[in-house]
Amino acid sequence: MDRKSLITDEDGAKEYRWETGYEKTWEAIKEDDHEDLKASIAYIRKAKRRRQLQKTGGIRLGMMRHLFIILDLSEAITAQDLKPTRLFCTVKLLEEFVNEFFYQNPISQLGIITTKNKRAEKISELTGNAKKHIKKIKELVHSTSPTGEPSLQNSLELALKSLKNLPSHASREILVIMASLSTCDPGDINDTIKEIESEGVRCSVIGLAAESHICKRLATSTGGEYGVVLDSKHFKEHLKAHIDPPPAAMRLDAALVKMGFPHHALHSSSTDTAMSVCMCHAASVDECAKLTTAGYLCPQCLSKHCELPMECRSCGLILVSAPHLARSYHYLFPVQHFEEISYQGTQSHCYGCKTYLSDACKKVYVCKNCTQIFCFDCEIFIHESLHTCPGCTTNASSFQKPSQRINS
Repeated sequence: MDRKSLITDEDGAKEYRWETGYEKTWEAIKEDDHEDLKASIAYIRKAKRRRQLQKTGGIRLGMMRHLFIILDLSEAITAQDLKPTRLFCTVKLLEEFVNEFFYQNPISQLGIITTKNKRAEKISELTGNAKKHIKKIKELVHSTSPTGEPSLQNSLELALKSLKNLPSHASREILVIMASLSTCDPGDINDTIKEIESEGVRCSVIGLAAESHICKRLATSTGGEYGVVLDSKHFKEHLKAHIDPPPAAMRLDAALVKMGFPHHALHSSSTDTAMSVCMCHAASVDECAKLTTAGYLCPQCLSKHCELPMECRSCGLILVSAPHLARSYHYLFPVQHFEEISYQGTQSHCYGCKTYLSDACKKVYVCKNCTQIFCFDCEIFIHESLHTCPGCTTNASSFQKPSQRINS
């Protein structure tokens, strides 16, 4: 991919896009010959609709995801094609990604691996603590000096050691953010790719420089995605594409996952809420242990933990709360895409926001189950944030139960 796209400023001087101080994003909206902005707004809406339709409507396994992020901290991460540098831009976008990842996947786990100077280091274990990951990401700017070359093979093998021991029902993924065009590996990386493929781990790569053959082969062999960023906005879109879980395979083995719903201990008067050290900090080396009375008690072994969701450090039981399961539920039964039709005046108001649909509204969107009509803004909000159709939930005859959705 040729990234040397020249731009011309008002004085006629040509320079590369990454050499500009800032981008005038407001200039993307332009007036037409009649001093109207409708053409630009329609183009932006079509782009949003196109991105939404690219998401497949099949069932997605979003209940339990285990994702390792491999970050290239070699000398190539110091380049300034992403302002101010690749490292600062990556750290900023990763902070937003981690927060959004755990909001959309509350009972999933994430880990971070860095590679530089031909070595790989795990700076964050697989855990559901978003604050811990963000703290480690922020420390990369001040406490890390990018040097040497990356080792893609060492990083993949380090991530595979933790992912291969997970149960088969868990979704195992690796996301590589590659800044360098080369990798220095101790052995044949093709053997590592074959092992990852045999273990069923999905690897995706985001390139910050240009397309490379080995990264393309890694993503293609494991069923992942590979893309090269053009700017910071394009980089953010690539990261956002990995927030939603990948579509499930056509044939899935049924598996029952044992989970516990612990109660929150607040008072020290009862016997099960005596002052003690929670298992989270007792097993952690980085954080000091503190005696507390509050916490979540595992219903199986009564060991105390300070936050949810997480896996019990004593008995291995998955500890979650009801809201966490409710937020992951919509990935199992996603809302079907609405049908885009021309507005014919059959319904005067949008069913979602009650906005008046005038003749100027050329396109409306119809739910195939309840046949209610929605405007464009409500259609985007339903599929990206609400994850349920208001017309189907209020109409009992058109609302499908989970068993009916599976059969259909």
